[in-house]
Amino acid sequence: MPKSPQSHLDPRQPLVVDTTKLPRQPGATRALNRVVPAPADLGLELISVPSGSDLTLDMSMTSVSEGVYVSGTATGSLTGECGRCLNEIDKSFVVSIAELFAYADSTTEETTDSDEVGRMQGDLLDLEPAIRDAIVLMLPTNPLCRPDCPGLCPDCGVHFDDLPADHSHEEIDARWAALRNLSNNKE
Repeated sequence: MPKSPQSHLDPRQPLVVDTTKLPRQPGATRALNRVVPAPADLGLELISVPSGSDLTLDMSMTSVSEGVYVSGTATGSLTGECGRCLNEIDKSFVVSIAELFAYADSTTEETTDSDEVGRMQGDLLDLEPAIRDAIVLMLPTNPLCRPDCPGLCPDCGVHFDDLPADHSHEEIDARWAALRNLSNNKE
């Protein structure tokens, strides 16, 4: 998971978690349940989590020898438009999160690349990169309003659901257009 360059974490940010009350002995666990505003630009071109909408975090933090293991789910809503018919999409999502945040000076600094494992700054950890990665990776690049969406008629642009079953457009091959005119003149 790519991490942004570490800067000083602000404990007032909604996705920055203070682990001071989590004992550093392996196996110690604390619940992490909160509703936070979704960060900006959380999604893809056609579908995303609205900025500032509620993200519900239902997670647990567990001390392990190398750091803090955070696991659980993030729940929220998605908005966008269908890639076939351009109708609006409004639906909810649930995504699983499982991420290790290593203590400073743990052996993970020697055994992993800097972008493989989240890093803690003192007792603070930033959940935003893990949540962003989990949500963006589960989003479809071509979202559909429903699995059987028929899309739009390529000739007239009307939604196929709104057209009669026998809808069609007369296609005239330009190479035969002159002959068609001849047959119309005989009648």
